[in-house]
Amino acid sequence: MYESMKKKISISVIAVVILFTTVSFKSDFFEIAKQIEIFTTLFKELNMNYVDETNPADLMDAAIEGMLDDLDPYTKYWTEQEVEDAKINRSGEYSGIGSTVRTKDKVMTIIEPRKGYPADKAGLKAGDQIIKIGEISVTDFEGDAGDLLKGSPGSAINVTYLRQGKTAQATIKRAEVDVDAVPFYKLINGNTGYIVLTKFNKKASAQVKEALISLKNDGAEKIILDLRGNGGGLLVEAIRICNLFLPKGEVITTTKSVIKKYNKTYKTKEEPIDTEIPLAILINGGSASASEIVTGGLQDYDRAVVIGARSFGKGLVQRPKPLTYGTQLKVTISRYFTPSGRCIQALDYWNRDEKGNAVRTESQNYKEFKTKNGRKVFDGGGVFPDIEVTSAKISPITKALSKDNAIFEYATDYYYKHQYANLEEFRFNDADYEDFKKFLKKTQFTFETETETAFAKALEQAEKDGLKNEVSSVYNQLQKTIKDAKNKELDDRQEEIQNVLIDEIVKRYFYRDGLYEYQIANNKEIAEAIDILNDTKRYENTLK
Repeated sequence: MYESMKKKISISVIAVVILFTTVSFKSDFFEIAKQIEIFTTLFKELNMNYVDETNPADLMDAAIEGMLDDLDPYTKYWTEQEVEDAKINRSGEYSGIGSTVRTKDKVMTIIEPRKGYPADKAGLKAGDQIIKIGEISVTDFEGDAGDLLKGSPGSAINVTYLRQGKTAQATIKRAEVDVDAVPFYKLINGNTGYIVLTKFNKKASAQVKEALISLKNDGAEKIILDLRGNGGGLLVEAIRICNLFLPKGEVITTTKSVIKKYNKTYKTKEEPIDTEIPLAILINGGSASASEIVTGGLQDYDRAVVIGARSFGKGLVQRPKPLTYGTQLKVTISRYFTPSGRCIQALDYWNRDEKGNAVRTESQNYKEFKTKNGRKVFDGGGVFPDIEVTSAKISPITKALSKDNAIFEYATDYYYKHQYANLEEFRFNDADYEDFKKFLKKTQFTFETETETAFAKALEQAEKDGLKNEVSSVYNQLQKTIKDAKNKELDDRQEEIQNVLIDEIVKRYFYRDGLYEYQIANNKEIAEAIDILNDTKRYENTLK
């Protein structure tokens, strides 16, 4: 009797759940179908009846962009070409000239030619501006002119470029390009392995593993893993890298979503390489996503000392969804959480302020969590280092100088005025920094702060409101005050700005390998990592 009643109740509960789920699904489906129908009919009537000729493709692009703008910045619509670019980024392999290029305002600039690849072999340098590819003018080309540089291995392409105001030509023979996730590793100080991981493509875990084993075979008794500036990539590669240092079966991250199928727990699946070797991880404000999964996971298990500055704070997981005609939607499907339960996401895009800006959690609202050993760690956005190094922070003025290419342009200017036969000769002193400040004035670089942007928008609004005359004098005084503050900031942040300048300059002479060699000898975060790894008591106490 009891069992029969129990069975009937269970069946009734299941039926109710199914009913409500079905009703909910039908309700959602109807609402989606309704909105699609409304949009389709609106789009049709607009294009058929608008007073002027319309471009349906442009209208649709604007509609898609407007819809996605209300969500997070990582949910994006990808064209066919962007889909292919994403595949290349994940694989780390493509065929082309082997150089990073930037196209802005119809100007294509060589950013970093890779050593030994076609652009480098053809003599192209960072700062060169490509004006013609074959017979095609970059300024006249509709679309991304960078696509013209890609092609089958062995095919040749002629480029015309500007260098220091002079026109030159070069023939580049395209080749297969392998983008290493680990561009550099080395045994330093006799027993410390240093590994640089710059991206989480499909090669990441295999290359970190290879570097780790090689360094251990060479005598490494401690490891520095450099994740500074690593913006992330493939989640599965982050799990596998953690697995190199953690036992099989450990939870690295969990993902949570309103959609149940995306609620997953990711664990290590393989036997580790070394669960005991002392480990230091370097991070900064450019370390994001998969970098934060690795850092947060190893920190939560007290497996590594984290050194540097607070990471970026991207705790959102994206997945590409195929659409028609080879396009895709890269959509945010879940949030990820570290083993202790921390969400690393810094900005809340779903609860914006009155100006429409994403809200950042205030420090007084950070929640406390505990590592395996009971150490306090906090959420609120990003991973906080166990040992903070001031020089690892990137201030707004440094970001502005980088964003507006002031640092890049000065490095180009510096390169053609100074000659160095080897890395040991390179020096950048206070006099050079003063020259940088003069360069900014001479070239009238107008690096804009967020404060200036906000005031400029306020002045525009004042003009619309008919208050420009009343506001202008105050605005001009504010501009002068900001200018004086920026000049002072150039002095106050000299060490920080100078470090970024040096990194860019050293690459011009000695490529990436030279940059890493320079940092090994001069960088404060690396020096701090070496110090704590050499001090067993301090290392162990930091992890208690």
